Amino acid sequence: MSTPLESTIARRQAPLRTPTTLGTEARRDIGAGLAALLADSFALYLKTKNFHWHMSGPHFRDYHLMLDDQSAELFAATDPIAERARKLGATTLRSIGDISRHQRLSDNDAPFVTPADMLAELREDNLRLADFMRATHAMCDGHGDVATASLLENWIDEAERRAWFLFETGRQA
Repeated sequence: MSTPLESTIARRQAPLRTPTTLGTEARRDIGAGLAALLADSFALYLKTKNFHWHMSGPHFRDYHLMLDDQSAELFAATDPIAERARKLGATTLRSIGDISRHQRLSDNDAPFVTPADMLAELREDNLRLADFMRATHAMCDGHGDVATASLLENWIDEAERRAWFLFETGRQA
């Protein structure tokens, strides 16, 4: 029986003949890394929208608008992530089920979450996403994939900016 990682790698070896000078191993590894990042981005997008929709309290408007901005930024990164995988000849996610099999960030299905807990959870998730991106960046460096590494640098900065806003917003003065 194969592990989830082995299954992911096997799926990423589809016989696509996209032209690239990166080797088979690089395309497989980076494609799998991008699939996981894409799943995490969708998971964090939906959690951010969930908290946006269910925000309450005296700072409702400010938090609601901030989370709307952050979810839009997360969603905007999904297409470039998927397209980069395809440029490498890898396949990408196909369904909500595929996302759930690849995501590393936890969902939050609680019927009520306090605003402070929402901000803290999203802050930690954005920091984890930045760490996942750094690990993928290191893998890209190892394979000489400067194009994907360059994209990741911008996405890491965006994730850290979201975490910073969530941290400052959630601080008690």
